[in-house]
Amino acid sequence: MFPDRSLFPFESRYFTLPDGHKMHYVDEGSGPLVLLVHGTPEWSFGWRELIVLLRDRYRCVAPDLLGFGLSDKPVTADYSCKAHGARLEAFIEGLGLRDFHVVCNDFGLSIAMSCVLKHPERTRKVSFFNGWMWPLDKDPHYSGPARVMRSFFGRWMYKWFNFPVRVVMPAAYGDRSKLTKAMHHHYKMALPDPASREAAYRFAFELLDATDWWADLWAQRGKLSDKPVLICWGLKDKFVPPYELDKWTAALPHAEVIRFEDAGHFVQEEKPREMAAALDRFFAG
Repeated sequence: MFPDRSLFPFESRYFTLPDGHKMHYVDEGSGPLVLLVHGTPEWSFGWRELIVLLRDRYRCVAPDLLGFGLSDKPVTADYSCKAHGARLEAFIEGLGLRDFHVVCNDFGLSIAMSCVLKHPERTRKVSFFNGWMWPLDKDPHYSGPARVMRSFFGRWMYKWFNFPVRVVMPAAYGDRSKLTKAMHHHYKMALPDPASREAAYRFAFELLDATDWWADLWAQRGKLSDKPVLICWGLKDKFVPPYELDKWTAALPHAEVIRFEDAGHFVQEEKPREMAAALDRFFAG
């Protein structure tokens, strides 16, 4: 059964974008609003434990970016980070979301921040983990693999082998045993065939192609200086290394930082109770 309601016990809702495509989202709980924005190859499923732990005190809204999860997956859509940001803005406008907290990670960090920086008055507090908001093209840690993924071999790995789910996701955990077969199945089933994997594949291109977009966002980072910020960082992340955290702490010296020594890239999956407690305290403070 997909999704398994014992793991994902939420009502599925859909928002129709201006172009007619539909974004799936969950909207659970009541109280102060928390917007959760995922990265790749994730979807709202990745937030399920945080939502269960927070929904008795907060309204948790978690969209699936177009091309991911239970959202539509048009092969010819624009899956650039900039386009995802515009769609997220349309989603926020369409649902009338205001005065909200943001939690985001991975590619979803810059996508969410593009909306926060454009309308900072709408956002109360910001929390993020294991992600970036600056150009990556000069860092061989990213640019080398990105060039491989732009090749025919890379396309095969992404589109036919489902490389980000089958290989990258398990390797990104600090403790691989925490990615259970049932959990992994839900990520595999969200991208079940080559045609459905276009959005995930385009993110491999964005590592180089989004350089100017990220540079523009990073130039605006000063707009976050008056926002309360909580950074939760998994230090065993092989894909977004700990030195990226140093850039954030230098740029946002006022941010509260929680370092998880034994967690990897998917902190919300590996440390949900600890992260939920930290978020609850942060939002309520």
